[in-house]
Amino acid sequence: MDVWGHSANDDGNRHALEDHLRGTQRRARGHAEVFGAGEVAGYLGVTHDVGKATCEWQNGLMRAERTGGRVGVPHKHAGAWLADHVGLGPLSGVALGHHGGLPSDSDLRNALIWADAEGAVSVQEAIDRVARDVPEILKGPGLPTWLEHVATVDPLVVDLFVRMVYSAVVDADFLDTEEHFHGHPRAEHGLQAKDLANRYEERRRAKLKGRMPSPVDAIRSRVYEQAIAAAAGPQGIYRLPAPTGSGKTFAAGGFGLHHAQVHGLRRVVVAVPFMSITEQNAQEYRDLLELPGEGPVVLEHHSGVDLDDAAAGDRWARLAAENWDAPFVVTTTVRLFESLFDRRPAAMRRLHRLAGSVLVLDEVQSLPDRLLVPILSVLRTLTDHFGVTVLLASATQPAFFGLSPLKHVPARDVIAEPAPLYQSLSRVAYEWWTDPAPTLGEVAQRVAGHRSVLAICNTTAHTSQLHRLVEHERPEGRGPVLHLSTRMIARHRKETVARIRALNDGDHDVAVISTQLVEAGVDLDFPHVFRAFATAEAMQQAAGRCNRSGHRDTGRVVVFDLTDPDDPEKRGAGGDVVYGAALGVTRMYFGPGKAQPDDLDALDAYYEERFALTNVEPDGQEIQDARAAMDFPKVDRLFRMIDEYTVPVVVTDHYPAQAERIRHILTLLRSGVAAGGLLRELRPYVAALPRHLLTGPAATLVAPVIGDLVEWLGDYHPLRGIEISDSKEYVF
Repeated sequence: MDVWGHSANDDGNRHALEDHLRGTQRRARGHAEVFGAGEVAGYLGVTHDVGKATCEWQNGLMRAERTGGRVGVPHKHAGAWLADHVGLGPLSGVALGHHGGLPSDSDLRNALIWADAEGAVSVQEAIDRVARDVPEILKGPGLPTWLEHVATVDPLVVDLFVRMVYSAVVDADFLDTEEHFHGHPRAEHGLQAKDLANRYEERRRAKLKGRMPSPVDAIRSRVYEQAIAAAAGPQGIYRLPAPTGSGKTFAAGGFGLHHAQVHGLRRVVVAVPFMSITEQNAQEYRDLLELPGEGPVVLEHHSGVDLDDAAAGDRWARLAAENWDAPFVVTTTVRLFESLFDRRPAAMRRLHRLAGSVLVLDEVQSLPDRLLVPILSVLRTLTDHFGVTVLLASATQPAFFGLSPLKHVPARDVIAEPAPLYQSLSRVAYEWWTDPAPTLGEVAQRVAGHRSVLAICNTTAHTSQLHRLVEHERPEGRGPVLHLSTRMIARHRKETVARIRALNDGDHDVAVISTQLVEAGVDLDFPHVFRAFATAEAMQQAAGRCNRSGHRDTGRVVVFDLTDPDDPEKRGAGGDVVYGAALGVTRMYFGPGKAQPDDLDALDAYYEERFALTNVEPDGQEIQDARAAMDFPKVDRLFRMIDEYTVPVVVTDHYPAQAERIRHILTLLRSGVAAGGLLRELRPYVAALPRHLLTGPAATLVAPVIGDLVEWLGDYHPLRGIEISDSKEYVF
């Protein structure tokens, strides 16, 4: 009898199970060959759907075709049983979880026990029927010899190997199924990162010729030249310590592409902590890598990009985002590490694309302390066993190589002697306004007196209060007073940043009051910056928005330590709600009579002390233990890049032209319509509120939509966005 793998496509043709198994085998083998697992992945590809061969499943498929429903018959056990019986051990979970996600070791054991007992008849029926046409399912390839040796020393290598193979197989499964239903295979991208280095150089030279000269151009050129020279080195983990304004974005991209050219690598993946930087950097790289009339080269993939548009370029982005089939990817660290520590197919399809690539982690000081051990551990495994080179880029390089995952790993420095570079790019003078500590009103008076100034607070509450005070104190005709925080919806923030940048470029008066969201990678330039006392890296990042292009002899950064009694960082011991114990460590090393925030020796000592006091090693151990135990669901639960104490809030009326459409989407979501594309359409109109406020004064001002998403029913200030008085609010 005919054995089918999928129902009929639009042409009326069903998908033969043998064709699907062999198609998945071929693709999975190709995906995994780059990390030496081609035969293993191919075997799991050819066995993953063997369970569909039972009469019960085939009858369910016919019924589903007639009714439009689901098959409703499990089919995952036969492939898992085969993988286990040919000695693939934990890799049998790839077959068991190819739809629902990688299982825990105990769930896998229970499933295999079921397949040997209650399910034995159906499992054997499926195997016998498939083996007649695909006999290779009965004999597995065995584990790669390198893995068998390493696994006895480091079980965490097995964890990542299983994840990589899973990624290769589920992506192959998706692509083969897609080909059947669409009638044609998806074309692979024609370019790889190794092909793009010369293009990057030519376009960069042309771009520099057309730019306004800057006093720091010579320093930026030296940074770039050192990055290109370092790219000729061996694969491994590199550090790029470069002060803000030194051309780090261009240098990191140049390093990645030239290193790919030297070593024949497939892609460069740049990961940054914030969407605002992702958008900015992606456009910079597009300008250098994409040619008129040619298809897209740079994939920008983050939660704020709407990838459902039907236009040709956007359709490419939507498809490429599923599995990162692009030579140059710009994403967020959340997306990247979601792929590395998740367990679900949709999140993990792209993971195998990291093998044989250059991974640039920008603004690495923003990685959360509590997750550093698992993050650094997986980065080391990628470089040791999967052909990945990692570049750690930051103006404030944390002391990562003192932590256990990297303690014995050689650190290769792109900038051989960074201290002179920091000295030559020192464009600001710090002023410590701490004794006596000022009130917020006194800060407002000084801020209002400058024609072009940026002030950064530690909380949304202080940011809003200071904005109102500066508006009141600002002399008439001195220029606008603008505000930035996540209380503003995404589109509003983006437009405000663009307006500030235009005012900067035109040398117009403007005062900006912001949370720390302007500190990492947002290209703004002010002669005066005021910064509430914060961690050393936050203060240095703030200084990066001061005299950024070096057009002034010296910019001024005023660090103020508020005396306000409701200031969160004054409450309790051990730090504050925003920065935790790291703030106390900062006070040990930086301040009046102590080091400046750009002192590299003081930064090294600060990070070592901070990592010891904030329990970085023990905090990450629970995740490491779960990885070693092959408990993929537990790892997924524990690994959260973003603390879930904020709630997304849709604002309907700030953009009147879009208000009717937004309300219609909310109605659809509340009625149960599939959320995916609709949620993406809403993202420009979403702000964030602390979860605890929804049980307090704001509870009556929101209406539930779906999941955590709520609709804002209150007022929305045209400059400050959502306003609720609460001194305990967190900042983003």
